[in-house]
Amino acid sequence: MRRLDGVRGLLAMYVLLSHALPLTTAPLWAQRLFAHGQAAVELFFALSGLVIAGALERHGGRFWPFIQARARRLLPVYLLVLATAISIEALGDPLSALPWTGAAAREIVSPGLPQPLWAHLLAHLTLLHGIIPDRLLPYGWVTLLGPAWSLSTEWQFYLLIGLAAPKRLGGLAALLLAVALLYALLPAHTEFSRAFLPAQAGWFALGLCSRIWLLSGRAAPFLACLAGLCLLALLGTPERALTALLWLALMLAQTQSWGGLLANRGLLYLGAISYPLYLVNEPVERLLALWLGPPLAAHPGWFSLAFLVLAVLGSCFLAAMLHHVVELPFMRQSKKKLFPPVIARPVRE
Repeated sequence: MRRLDGVRGLLAMYVLLSHALPLTTAPLWAQRLFAHGQAAVELFFALSGLVIAGALERHGGRFWPFIQARARRLLPVYLLVLATAISIEALGDPLSALPWTGAAAREIVSPGLPQPLWAHLLAHLTLLHGIIPDRLLPYGWVTLLGPAWSLSTEWQFYLLIGLAAPKRLGGLAALLLAVALLYALLPAHTEFSRAFLPAQAGWFALGLCSRIWLLSGRAAPFLACLAGLCLLALLGTPERALTALLWLALMLAQTQSWGGLLANRGLLYLGAISYPLYLVNEPVERLLALWLGPPLAAHPGWFSLAFLVLAVLGSCFLAAMLHHVVELPFMRQSKKKLFPPVIARPVRE
């Protein structure tokens, strides 16, 4: 499963480019190629379903130790990037100096801080902004820090699996898939954003079934869940079935020789910094647009080149800093609490 770290790196870089290209004059074919950021996030959800069950097992199925470990894993980097994103968003609207941008860019970059700010901030601090209906807090799931919508979905999944403490992953996977299918058929799904857990439950179910397949060799639950996700795609967005098939290819890559390409050092390091990279790329791109936009507004080609290079390099540099200075120390702290050092007792002769 070490190759999955390489997958994380590729997905994080894809999300970075999907956020950056709409702000440039990149060819339309390139923008369309990287216009499937949601599919990358869905694969992240499947990865969570695959690995989080193992994290719960390491804590003996106990809710509070598991949730505390997840909080130490997610919150330090998240809160730091959230504060930075709010500060940058208060500087103004970067798209006002980029006349070539269109609707796709506006979906990514908001014109300024949302109101009431306290409500959006409270929702983000509790990671519950994904469960609030749009009519109560319009666009609350993507304000302040856009990529954090998926963190809210992840947190909802952590709470569910932590409280359920499942002994049989297949049963929980079947429940999640059934919830996803039922939710897609109900008219109430239009009240919530895609950050609401039922909207993504099928991907977590796929990850759980993948764990069963990899650990026990039983492929039937995995294939049944894969078929269920394809059916779910036909009910809504048919191309999502391709995402499910791509996940199948990634699972095959864990055991096939050609999958070794995912385990090269560059991809593995990119996977190690993928969490902060996923979060920090949007604030970095907003700051770069504010900085480069006014002086290069008359030279969109030069802006696009400088913006893309600095967005990739700057995001990777900051992600590496966050990984080594913030993320790793908290991860080591969690491991010490889970595996305390053994103190040898003196032996009497």
